[in-house]
Amino acid sequence: MIPRFAAPAHWQQIDLLSDLHLGPDTPGTLARLEKHLAETPADAVLLLGDIFEVWVGDDVRHEPFEAGITAMLRAAGARLDLFFMPGNRDFLVGADMRTASSMTALPDPTALEAFGRRWLLVHGDAQCLADTAYQAFRRQVRSPEWQAQVLAQPLAARQALGRQMRAGSRAAQAEQLMATDLDAEACRALLREAGATIMIHGHTHRPAEHDLGDGLTRVVLSDWDFDTTPARGDVIRLSAAGLQRLSP
Repeated sequence: MIPRFAAPAHWQQIDLLSDLHLGPDTPGTLARLEKHLAETPADAVLLLGDIFEVWVGDDVRHEPFEAGITAMLRAAGARLDLFFMPGNRDFLVGADMRTASSMTALPDPTALEAFGRRWLLVHGDAQCLADTAYQAFRRQVRSPEWQAQVLAQPLAARQALGRQMRAGSRAAQAEQLMATDLDAEACRALLREAGATIMIHGHTHRPAEHDLGDGLTRVVLSDWDFDTTPARGDVIRLSAAGLQRLSP
């Protein structure tokens, strides 16, 4: 059963974004996020995963860089509603971090009911079925046993593991080993199960709109990078008027 979330009646606009990959080496991207959260007219911002480049446990939120992000999110949460869906980089974000940063958990997948229609929200990695090696890895790291074992290690050891996993992921991307896209039939099946016609996701860093047939559509968010030229990043805004892709 796909979880359903009904947007409060007073919400007039909802912003969706993903794949910021925030880290100490992305000050421009962090500044753009802070500006957007401070100025958006949206009533809610839904973060659809990979907001952090790596997250090795909620105790890392006390480190200088992560503490700054936590405070920034908490300040944004005082003026709008923040929701967080885990991605493949930050699936270890837990209840302590969500509470400290004023974020509400958003399951992957979630059927969002808003403005008289239903939208299916996912991060996107679970539907990349052709990448069998990644799917095996995903099953391992999402298991409670693996997570408990990792989180029991000292923070320094987890940070070293995070750097190792991050380097491995970058090497795989450089060799285009992670180039698989979402499986079309899996997306259609998930949309039918959710009773929705539009799926919105990130993960692939390939912003586009895909016609899945039978009146079903897959909409892909961009990743964010405001530390290189040309900069890139987008926000999908939902409202009674429909879906709009904007610059943050």
